Amino acid sequence: MNLTGLGIGLLTLVVIGVGFLWVIKFEYYFGARPWKWILILGSIVSIASLFIESFWFSAIVGIIGGSIVWGATELTGQEERARRGLFPVHPKRREGTK
Repeated sequence: MNLTGLGIGLLTLVVIGVGFLWVIKFEYYFGARPWKWILILGSIVSIASLFIESFWFSAIVGIIGGSIVWGATELTGQEERARRGLFPVHPKRREGTK
């Protein structure tokens, strides 16, 4: 019995769940303005996974990098969802500032 696929599937589920949370918190405190820098960071992490020899560690780093890239692209959508009232907006940020 090979549990590799199940392990990677569970890991992906956890990383995506944490990614969902960090996008909400990051947008709340910092807004969506630095999304391009986060996209670059996620790309670097994803590319770094190509140079890791350990299968498991490479998979973990690749999944985390992909989740960071996805989260960066979701920041602007999260900002819009907060603006529509689906999520709280940080009280010290003005409406319309990015």
